Amino acid sequence: MITVAIAEDHQALIDGIQSYLEYEDDITIVGHANDGEELLELIEKRPTNIVLCDIRMPKVDGIAAAKIIQKKFPQTKVVAFTMFDQEEAIRQMLDAGAVGYILKNSSLKVVLEAIRAVAEGKTYFDQKIHLPSAEKNKSKSILSSREKEILVLVGRGRTSHEIADELFIGKSTVDTHRKNMIRKLGLSGAGELLRYALEKKYDF
Repeated sequence: MITVAIAEDHQALIDGIQSYLEYEDDITIVGHANDGEELLELIEKRPTNIVLCDIRMPKVDGIAAAKIIQKKFPQTKVVAFTMFDQEEAIRQMLDAGAVGYILKNSSLKVVLEAIRAVAEGKTYFDQKIHLPSAEKNKSKSILSSREKEILVLVGRGRTSHEIADELFIGKSTVDTHRKNMIRKLGLSGAGELLRYALEKKYDF
């Protein structure tokens, strides 16, 4: 029996998947979660083979959740289930340990195919997405890993003081990184950096 958990903050979508899968004799839905924190609690209580996991979720997002699952629950396989088809979002989920990636606008038949493929130890990627190539990713890494880390926090509205506290670095270091990012990205100031961070949240 394949046990499946669904992590998604739109209840109608959860209901649709559950209705579709309930007639499959080899699949059981063990539960669903509306945020990443609730998902981790669910997996801890109920052994789960596969998680259909949204990327953008409250409290703990899908990328962070996938990393925790890979570390704490290695028997559980993560399939990203999202609207994001940007290559960087795909790369981040794969780096976090996901073994499948499907889009929400695909048919429920694709969801079923992904679950069965991953249960057999295979990977599964929606035909609508373009998998990131190593060369393309290399050319895109204008920013250092630390700068990307800070940019994520800028996109979450953190101040330089808050970022410094969260990353255990000095505020002046954060300010220097901000200036370097503005220069590298050809932006005109802090306002543009914030807008860039918001627009590119899963694509930098």
